[in-house]
Amino acid sequence: MMILIACWFLRLVEVEGTVIIWSEFMENRRKPAPPAATLDINCDCKEYVIDYLAKSFPVRLMAVFTDENGNPRSEPMSDEQGAPVLCRTALAARDRMIEQLCALPPIATALDAIIERFGVDQVAEVTGRTRRLIVGRDGRQKLQSRSPRANVAETQAFMDGAKPILVFSDAGGTGRSYHADLAAKNQARRVHFLLEPGWRADAAIQGLGRTNRTNQASAPLFRPVTTDVRGERRFISTIARRLDSLGALTRGQRQTGGQNLFDPADNLESIYAKEALHRWFGLLFTGKLEAVGLGRFQELTGLRIEAPDGSMADDLPSIQRWLNRILALPIALQNAIFDEFMGLVEARIDAARQAGTLDLGLETIAVEDFTVLCNTLLRTDPASGATTHLLELEIARALKPLTLKRLEELYGITGQRQRAVRNARSGRVALLVPARSILADDGTRVSRFELLRPLKRSHITEDQLAESSWEDVSLDDFQNFWATEVEEARSSHKRERLYLATGLLLPVWDKLPSDFVRVSRILAADGRSLLGREVPVHCVPELCRALGLEREQTLSADDIVQTVLATGRAMEFAGREKLVVKRSMVNGSQRIELNGWSVARLDWYKAQGCFTEIIRYQTRLFVPIDGAASVIAKLASSA
Repeated sequence: MMILIACWFLRLVEVEGTVIIWSEFMENRRKPAPPAATLDINCDCKEYVIDYLAKSFPVRLMAVFTDENGNPRSEPMSDEQGAPVLCRTALAARDRMIEQLCALPPIATALDAIIERFGVDQVAEVTGRTRRLIVGRDGRQKLQSRSPRANVAETQAFMDGAKPILVFSDAGGTGRSYHADLAAKNQARRVHFLLEPGWRADAAIQGLGRTNRTNQASAPLFRPVTTDVRGERRFISTIARRLDSLGALTRGQRQTGGQNLFDPADNLESIYAKEALHRWFGLLFTGKLEAVGLGRFQELTGLRIEAPDGSMADDLPSIQRWLNRILALPIALQNAIFDEFMGLVEARIDAARQAGTLDLGLETIAVEDFTVLCNTLLRTDPASGATTHLLELEIARALKPLTLKRLEELYGITGQRQRAVRNARSGRVALLVPARSILADDGTRVSRFELLRPLKRSHITEDQLAESSWEDVSLDDFQNFWATEVEEARSSHKRERLYLATGLLLPVWDKLPSDFVRVSRILAADGRSLLGREVPVHCVPELCRALGLEREQTLSADDIVQTVLATGRAMEFAGREKLVVKRSMVNGSQRIELNGWSVARLDWYKAQGCFTEIIRYQTRLFVPIDGAASVIAKLASSA
């Protein structure tokens, strides 16, 4: 595992610049230097692997017999003297494997590989090593002793900018700070690679906290390092879950533990992952998976999915047990199974995100400024006097577009898999990149693409792409349009309104919308902040009614139009009749449609600015998007 991580590491370090690495390196495992002029030092842990093979490789013959119930059993064979009988084929296979392992060339650990690649003049090492093997200016290896004061000097060299790369471990000392301190010379943004995180969430929090502290010029960018072995996500998942749990217990909010470092799909023990695993078992039982069949999976893992009567077992394996058994499979099969399983997980997470029910814990929304337009008192606690408020805010965000240079660094724009496209309707451009396919509940694989745009990124399926207005565009036009959109975004601020329930929320938690769960901290550039739960604009009147307010909150026609177009949620407003405004897709374009209208007043609706269209022999009533707010205002004001 260390070998793969080290190779992956060097590629990442070359891209980023300032690099911070949190790791628990294997320290002080070098053998003493021989007196010879040429050093021949074994730096790997090959002896541990070979000793394990020599002692644990199954080489004993097994005798098969039938018990009193007629079931086949096996037991180790012994000769007449009681000595174990060994299998010659197994012995030969073990000896051949040991011979091949001993013939492999030594590969440096991640720490030594980084120092060898960039040199001691560029890498500051803050670890517990007292000696290390380095390459001198003459190109020869030499053994260097490190005093206890070396870590202090190395830390200062990094903070002063003399060395742009820092490697630190858990044994490198406690309490040191490596953040972009405003008092330090090196104020470049830290890029913190998390290598070998281990199983202790508190240690991971401490390591991540060393590069993310107060009085810093910029927050660090955290990057957990994994290889292309999908089973490694098992360990990242455990860290993600434990960080979130630790934050919830110690600080009262999940964000303080995980810092939103991990994507919801990284937690393989969430409710979405458990639902996906149950569906994965169903698809495996019905033979709709491509990676593995039922018989082979049960044979390789020892997990029983099929009941004795041929039906699917009721007591299915837990997700922890399933993940542990998957790790023992060959790498290619392991990756194929994980790809299908993650396709099911991401399909459920995407559905929850679109529905607004995805609980991400506390999210910090950084804004340039916010203004409280209205402060409504919702409730006063009779015992403590604590209050609950509903704030109507106007926030101004500074747009931070993805530059063309950064796009080329991350994804490239000239590869065969990338496509430069432009929307024929809006005129906006995007880079189309293949994304992980998701699995439908019937086992159908749904191909997806990721649409990368200057201000946002989204996913689109292959069928949706075929029906959309995205068209291929030349590379020169793509670069010009992209640069234009970036300049437009930098020269303007995005202003939007939102409702935030603040104060004592627990007594009114059940009154808040259950299908939209988002807890946010609004943080302004001047340090002001507000903490609360967001309330969608269409849920504000219902919330006020549920709390028995004398004066209900009313939404303007413009609020109704913007909410329907942005969220796709249908909203009701009262005029002479109760009309429902909803967003509909007609002939590939979005429209605003009215439901609940009276046929007898059809001419009156058309006189107010509405128009009709007969679709599948049914008359449907629409409001023109341009001027929709004024039309809906007229309909709402009619007596």
